[in-house]
Amino acid sequence: MIRSSRIGIIHLSLAVFALAVIAKSAQVQLVQGRSWAQQARAMHTKQADIPAARGLILDAAGRKLAESRDVVTLSIAPREVRDPRALRNALLRAGVDRSVIARATDSTRAWVVVPGQFLAMDVAPLTAMRGVYADETSDRTYLTSESTRRIVGRVNAQGEPLDGLELALDSLLRGRRGQATLVRDARGHNLESPTAPGRAPQAGNTVVLTLNTELQQITERALSDAVDRMGAEGGDIVIMDPSNGEILAMASRRLDPRSTSATALSEPFEPGSTMKPLVAAALLTRGLARPTDMIPTHGGVLTINGRTVHDDREEGPEPDALSLADVIRRSSNVGIIQFAERLTSRQEYEALRDYGFGTPTGLPYSAESNGTLRPPRSWSLQTGNSMAMGYEIAVTPVQLATAYASIANGGELLQPALVKEIRDPDGHVLYRHARRVVRRVMTEHAAAEMRHMLLGVVENGTAVQADLANYQLGGKTGTPRRTVNGRYAPMQYNPNFVGLFPGDAPQFVIVVKLDNPKSSIYSGKTAAPLTKTILEAAIAARDAALDRDELARRVIARAPDTSASALALANARRDPLQLDSLPAAGADSATPVREAPPVVDATFALPLRPPPPAPGLPPRPVPDVHALPLRDAVRALHDAGFRVQLVRGASPQTWPAAGVITPAGAVVRLQYDF
Repeated sequence: MIRSSRIGIIHLSLAVFALAVIAKSAQVQLVQGRSWAQQARAMHTKQADIPAARGLILDAAGRKLAESRDVVTLSIAPREVRDPRALRNALLRAGVDRSVIARATDSTRAWVVVPGQFLAMDVAPLTAMRGVYADETSDRTYLTSESTRRIVGRVNAQGEPLDGLELALDSLLRGRRGQATLVRDARGHNLESPTAPGRAPQAGNTVVLTLNTELQQITERALSDAVDRMGAEGGDIVIMDPSNGEILAMASRRLDPRSTSATALSEPFEPGSTMKPLVAAALLTRGLARPTDMIPTHGGVLTINGRTVHDDREEGPEPDALSLADVIRRSSNVGIIQFAERLTSRQEYEALRDYGFGTPTGLPYSAESNGTLRPPRSWSLQTGNSMAMGYEIAVTPVQLATAYASIANGGELLQPALVKEIRDPDGHVLYRHARRVVRRVMTEHAAAEMRHMLLGVVENGTAVQADLANYQLGGKTGTPRRTVNGRYAPMQYNPNFVGLFPGDAPQFVIVVKLDNPKSSIYSGKTAAPLTKTILEAAIAARDAALDRDELARRVIARAPDTSASALALANARRDPLQLDSLPAAGADSATPVREAPPVVDATFALPLRPPPPAPGLPPRPVPDVHALPLRDAVRALHDAGFRVQLVRGASPQTWPAAGVITPAGAVVRLQYDF
């Protein structure tokens, strides 16, 4: 009995164990089957994101400003490496630092991440080795200068946008990531699964900007040279097409290395006297003034609302009265305040608001500033007078260019544009910029009157040093005080100049602003000559967004000046080394002449010594003259059949560069430290 009971207990235990095994098997296979299958697949396969190529950013002519390329990042498991010497040599050929190589070949380490990114073809021998693991990613490459990079923006190592257009247009540029199922082989390498096809990535859209690269380069080079030469803390230049609002060039420079934004959009400033023509246009449009209306000058000193305002005195006696046109030409504070008194506070505010001041322009730039335009309820007794002179109002250079474009195009405020087109990855156009009128801010007649007044500023007003030899240029100077931490800094100014070129039928609106130059505080001696330099270079360039057929019809013929001063200047232009011997302005009492611009701020057109090349001569390379003395360099360029423009610069060079095939008779700009 006892033995039978023991056998029964054993049988019962075996039966219970069998039932438990069956129950557990049922649980694992029927209840937990899907979970275990997923874990098994996870051990042999994994889902991988395939990065999408970020869209291209191009200039108006299709040149690449930013593009993405496929790269790989490397990780190494030193204990899996079979041939450390071959690994070391391959890493050296890939340019990896020796300290990283030492860690990657140290078998006591389990895992080493190689810093940096590599093109797949450059590290193909590495990725084929056991113990080397590669992950595909995307790298953003910028083929731009510092100023253009401020506009385009940047992305970080993970491809996330940081600023600029990269951030503002991220939803258009980033594309759609793909997915792939990877399986591991016996060596641990990942292969794409043939039975579980993934989803292909879709590249981002292409963004075409309105920027003209050649004009942008001219602008950036001129700004950089001016900032260095004048001892300025920075500067901004904006060139806009007033017919459609497209921004053709926008350069910004700051000596502060922390500044990375396009300050022409992000840093407003008080414009000073460049606000006066806009106030005058508001008066003309409302019928409150005519160009010939006269006001008393009060000897250049006016006390109004408890404040005394002065005019910068010109040579000669102060006139008893000035017309509105003379107020603009002479940049009279006393005059513009008296004319602005004809506007009510509401009218003055609405006029400036309608120019777009106080609101962003709508450009796709995340850091764009609104500027400052306070409503009349916040004004003091002096605010209206201050704003007429360009104080107690802050604008960005782009806002100022947009406002002056309304004078250039006949009175319409246009929506400025930085994006010309957006194309999908297949090249289909999704968006194309079209001229968009925001509002009419002045009558066509008022705009024509203002263009005529601005011509007078350059011809015989405060901006004579911007005068071009063969084309009319209209513009206005401004020399406002500079604010630092909300206070006016002593003896610091932001000279600026707004030009319309050509003055009678503008193709460009150009805004030049400098921050606290040390060479001179006056716009007429800093920003205005810099404008002239940029325009002369644009005229000489092959493609600087100018309609040359229309420009040819705007060439002006000026009667030769036979005064002693003019003849001396002509002789000096034939021999630049005689420039220091010029007589002072007005030395010829019979025929007073305007003072010649200082050499430091001017570009001199050298007349062709030999006769111009006969039509039909073939193009030829520009000779290399950088090692020649100045006179020999000019002679060599003349002998090669080119005309010459001489520009002061630190090192001898030419535009076009030496060796570039250039049409006979073309203008070659020669930079020289004379």
